[in-house]
Amino acid sequence: MKFDMSRAWNDATALLGSNRDVLLIVAGVFFFLPYLAMTLLLPNYATSLETSAANPADVDQAFEQMVEVYGQIWWALLLVLIIQGIGMLAVLALLTDRSRPTVGEAIGIGAKGLPSYIGTQLLQSLLIVLIIAIPFFMAASGAVLIGAILSLVALVACVYLMVKFSLTSPVIGIDRLLNPIAVLQRSWRLTKGNSVRLFLFYLLLLIAATVLSIVIGLVVGLIAALAGD
Repeated sequence: MKFDMSRAWNDATALLGSNRDVLLIVAGVFFFLPYLAMTLLLPNYATSLETSAANPADVDQAFEQMVEVYGQIWWALLLVLIIQGIGMLAVLALLTDRSRPTVGEAIGIGAKGLPSYIGTQLLQSLLIVLIIAIPFFMAASGAVLIGAILSLVALVACVYLMVKFSLTSPVIGIDRLLNPIAVLQRSWRLTKGNSVRLFLFYLLLLIAATVLSIVIGLVVGLIAALAGD
């Protein structure tokens, strides 16, 4: 079956529109509030990240500063990712389960699928790291030109893998598969023959999400500023 971007968008907006009130509550609890809480509880770290990103003159120093900050707040980022993982799976269950689960039941479905979600994310990350490591070691060994060529190939391969494994969350939340290997295989089969179309669709969504993220960041920053000294 060929992927139809227009139909996918129309179906998605219809689902969101028909479940708007419930989704706003779930999205607020699992996506907006964690970021807001982290910004309010860890204001110094947010300021440090903004400072390092705003002064890129010394790239090495800025990178070291960001690594240091992330090293101190990794637990908060991990907690946010876990909460968002449960929320994402719960939203998928709310939108697609024909038994019409309650919000509590959907959250339970998300919590049950969380270990599988984490497992698939770790496997994907491991594959991407291995692909990226090859040109890095080639360049470090002195083969700079070959390393640069392999870097471009690795970039394309990483994007391809992300597209092929992009349906892991729906497979867990909708098909209820819990074996990470089976989840990855199912996502690979579902995306077969539609990789380019899915990439273009995700690119459009990324642009829209970037704009939305900027707006949300401004709102959260304003709230954090008002809550400061």
